Amino acid sequence: MSEQPNLGDCLRALRKTHGWTLQEVSALTGVAVSTLSKVENDQMSLTYDKLLQICEGLGIHVTELLSGDRKQPAARTRRSVTSQSNTLRQLTRNYDYRYLATDLVRKRMVPIHAYARARTPQEFGPLTRHAGEEFLIVLKGEIELHTDQYAPVRLKAGESVYIDSTMGHAYLSVGEGDAEMLCVCSGDEPDMEGTLLSELETVEG
Repeated sequence: MSEQPNLGDCLRALRKTHGWTLQEVSALTGVAVSTLSKVENDQMSLTYDKLLQICEGLGIHVTELLSGDRKQPAARTRRSVTSQSNTLRQLTRNYDYRYLATDLVRKRMVPIHAYARARTPQEFGPLTRHAGEEFLIVLKGEIELHTDQYAPVRLKAGESVYIDSTMGHAYLSVGEGDAEMLCVCSGDEPDMEGTLLSELETVEG
């Protein structure tokens, strides 16, 4: 007779495999640290809805959580094909944003297809800054990158830049038409996309 894995043991093993603390799992899933601790110590069980909430927050399938074998992490198999249904458009004074792959939650990277609308620092206003890092490549047109630490630099189509997003920065269009860009933001935030959207509302509000 084979032994079925205990939920508490599975959760603890999963955390150790990925190097997560209880606080990190709580931040990712929205489940209280006290609840997670009680589950790991066999002091309480979970409803199916709560189980799904944990798995969705961690970006795993239920079978991975309930697997008793933790020798190697289970392969992540998430995929998102860009379409109108999973693209979120945000039109602001300075940018025309299109957040991509919004059907995937808790992403480690946030891809954004954008157009730079402002053309002068005065038109742009205060420089933007937020948590994390970002990589940007110009797809069409030309931009001028302004930061609070470096002299302005111009980037043509095909050229790119990688910056610390905590540094004040602004992307300005050069010439006629709005320059087209692809930007990928990343950081330690458990919900980086939500953080960016929240900060966007604060700046533009």
